[in-house]
Amino acid sequence: MLEILYRDEHLIAINKPSGLLVHKSFYAGEADTYAIQELKKQIGQKVYPVHRLDRKTSGVLLFTLDKDTLRMMSTQFEEKKVEKKYIAILRGWAKEEETIDYDLVNENEVKQNAITYYRRLQTSEIDLPFLKHQTSRYCLVEAIPETGRFHQLRKHFKHILHPILGCRKHGCNKQNKLWLQTFEISKMTLHAHQLIFNHPISNEKITVNATIDDEFKRVGDILKLDLSAYS
Repeated sequence: MLEILYRDEHLIAINKPSGLLVHKSFYAGEADTYAIQELKKQIGQKVYPVHRLDRKTSGVLLFTLDKDTLRMMSTQFEEKKVEKKYIAILRGWAKEEETIDYDLVNENEVKQNAITYYRRLQTSEIDLPFLKHQTSRYCLVEAIPETGRFHQLRKHFKHILHPILGCRKHGCNKQNKLWLQTFEISKMTLHAHQLIFNHPISNEKITVNATIDDEFKRVGDILKLDLSAYS
């Protein structure tokens, strides 16, 4: 059963588990289950995804229950009136805050402007030797993407040399291997913890929060990060 975070006659939001595809995609490959199908079966009616999350990204995923609401919500996303907040654990200690303005190339080889703002929340240093270092450093950040490009956060954090822990395609595979061998953890630590928007019918401000899963908590425990605000 999918965790339902918000529901009314027009909208429904779930806490998407890591590993669940939103829908069929040429780029993501095949899967046995998809969020659209599972939610449709769970509530007994058709749903329309307003946005998407990567397969390994967990967190708030919003759907509409009719096409008219879908059009209105899609317009809000296109006009950047929806605020999406993520948390991520990065390798190394990133700056206290930064705006990353770095163009990305999409699936069709078209260059697109991409902007991400982030702020560092906590730092950690543990006794885990890595390459020439006797310890390993990590940080917890909150990231707000101002644009919605494919794998934007994963690519942007790789660009500033602070990749997301557990990210394979745009991360540090030596670091990922170290965590798998040492802690038996392969979790990508990227979670969409909050979505803020105006309701398309009532214009009421809606804030939807999603808690992290047990594997994310386990990474936080190892790093002695305080994740109580997201649990």
